[in-house]
Amino acid sequence: MKRYSKLLLALLVLIGFNSCAKERTWKEGILSDEFIYEEAPFPACHASTIAETEDGTMVASWFGGSKEGVADVCIYVSRKENGKWTAPELVADGVMDDGTRLPTWNPVLYQVPGGDLQLYYKTGPYPADWHGWLKTSADGGKTWSEKQMLPVGNIGPVKNKPELVNGVLICPSSSENDGLWRVHMELTPDFGKTWTRTKELNDGVEVIAIQPSILKYADGRLQALCRSKNRAILQTWSEDGGQTWSELTKTSLPQNNSGTDAVTLSDGTQVLVYNHVLPPGDHYKGIRTPLNVAVSKDGENWSAALVLEDTPDSEFSYPAVIQSSDGMIHIVYTWNRVKIKHVVVDPHKLVLTPIVDDEWPKSQE
Repeated sequence: MKRYSKLLLALLVLIGFNSCAKERTWKEGILSDEFIYEEAPFPACHASTIAETEDGTMVASWFGGSKEGVADVCIYVSRKENGKWTAPELVADGVMDDGTRLPTWNPVLYQVPGGDLQLYYKTGPYPADWHGWLKTSADGGKTWSEKQMLPVGNIGPVKNKPELVNGVLICPSSSENDGLWRVHMELTPDFGKTWTRTKELNDGVEVIAIQPSILKYADGRLQALCRSKNRAILQTWSEDGGQTWSELTKTSLPQNNSGTDAVTLSDGTQVLVYNHVLPPGDHYKGIRTPLNVAVSKDGENWSAALVLEDTPDSEFSYPAVIQSSDGMIHIVYTWNRVKIKHVVVDPHKLVLTPIVDDEWPKSQE
């Protein structure tokens, strides 16, 4: 009889434990979730970026126009003042000196420590023909300098923010020339006055990647995570401050041929924003929903943290992520190509579940 009583007790405990288990919302840690604007002077938008100015103001930028790649596409900026985002302001267009007009692409904001807010962007009919440009603001994005063309062969950071390492600004970059997607890094020791660049880090044939983002480690190593057509997020490592990089290899995370971004938090935690989507069969391109956040300590083993969006038949893409001076995580991304969304996350409130065998975990904790 005692044996059966113990079995019954164990069964009741198990039932009680399961009944108390909470369903994950995948929103744990999100403090706010808002559109940067409700109305804009353009129907379509994409490729947002975000930075915190010296006085703590958040500034976001993106390109907007009738459609990506059309000549009326311009760079817009908004600042968060008194708790609200300002109306989108056009700050750069593709009008050339000879009067021709080209589309603009992929703005990237970077706040120079103790200096100007920088805005990198590109012009050209296609990515293979891009020219890189730089504007600066001495007042936190309220007014901007005249545009300055980067040296031929340099476009600056292609999508994701630069990282300052040992006094050198490392701009994660890539090219799409001759149909080949190849990653490289562009380095400037004086915040855009002079430039060098690394060699291409992949062949663009077997290993097909663009748009890296850079993570930093306490031992001095750097890791770059890249968008790819290889059905996985690709990685490369540097042990000499970004001067040279290893061959690109696959991570354990799936990739749907869409932009990602990552940031190293002040405590060394690595945060990645991406679409956790593996395209069907052997296809390299997949849907751009859901939009996920994963966390890691070593850049190799990742845990699921957030699902920012998961509406079917939608596009949530091209994220940018930073950590602000108050420790919060700020994420901006394309919302169905018609709006830009801004999400604030408290990293201390994240709930983490290990990602096993490339599969996003089920909702139960």
